[in-house]
Amino acid sequence: MNAPAGTLLMTGGSRGIGRVAAERLLQSRPEQHLLLTVRDREGGRLERELAEVTGNPHVSTIACDLASLDDIRSAAAEIGRRLDAGTLPPLRGYLGNAGLQLVSRTQATADGFEMAFGVNVLANYLFLRLLLSRFEAPSRILLVGSDVHFGDLRHNLGMVPAPRWDDVSQLARPATGPGANSVTEGRRAYSTSKLAVLYLVHALARRLPPGVDVFTYNPGYVPGTGLVRDAGPVTRALSRTILHGLRATPFAMGPRTAGRRLAHAAVGPRPGSSGTYLDRGRITPSSAESYDPVREEDLWNSAARLCGLPTEAPTSR
Repeated sequence: MNAPAGTLLMTGGSRGIGRVAAERLLQSRPEQHLLLTVRDREGGRLERELAEVTGNPHVSTIACDLASLDDIRSAAAEIGRRLDAGTLPPLRGYLGNAGLQLVSRTQATADGFEMAFGVNVLANYLFLRLLLSRFEAPSRILLVGSDVHFGDLRHNLGMVPAPRWDDVSQLARPATGPGANSVTEGRRAYSTSKLAVLYLVHALARRLPPGVDVFTYNPGYVPGTGLVRDAGPVTRALSRTILHGLRATPFAMGPRTAGRRLAHAAVGPRPGSSGTYLDRGRITPSSAESYDPVREEDLWNSAARLCGLPTEAPTSR
């Protein structure tokens, strides 16, 4: 990215492609400080492991359960204090890699939101809203999306139902009734949340100041990560065996390759105009449905209400 030294805040860096990306970021950008959110209180262990593996001590953690808005508020406030005290370099990046895919649409966050929507969408929204004034140019925000938002066989291999958009307040609410406690509804909630990530990125791109970019990054299908850890034994077995073989095809890749590409997208040369969709690092159009300014602004304003924040009028770049 050819940027001055600064802090990159990353979610989902303790396992899977996120762990690989964290190691790569520390190895390729030794002057940059990597700040990782951790859900438990074992941040010190993760810091030590990453520093030992990479030889780079510029890594720290902050406790934050992304399924709790209060935790996110507390973490953002603590980051602000560290920036003000000079114990963290200026904030110049955000890599929203954490994500959930569940086997139902009935699970709720600490605040009562549907779990996938709460973690995949609202957590990123609140973190970024609270930290927007802290980013110093040049900065890059990267939110991990998924090609399942297309909803077709080419992009989801028949494994994930197409997204189904609805009023945001309904999408944010755990489902009840027949079918809600099903794998189909859980996976549909996931694909819909990834469509919402694109809407969030487009809305952000209209609001960010010059020198602060935002992108959606699709890592493609990556068997062998923790994304299906909540799935049943059959799905987990398929991910380890038959679906693992897809790594030899253009449809999938291994965690190490995916992690390296994710890190490059976060700190490599500017890939293109802010707001664009990066498919495994290549600029490409996202689905036709993902370009909808009305839905984008509705998501922005609805998320503000759900997170207890004022809405903001859009500003042009």
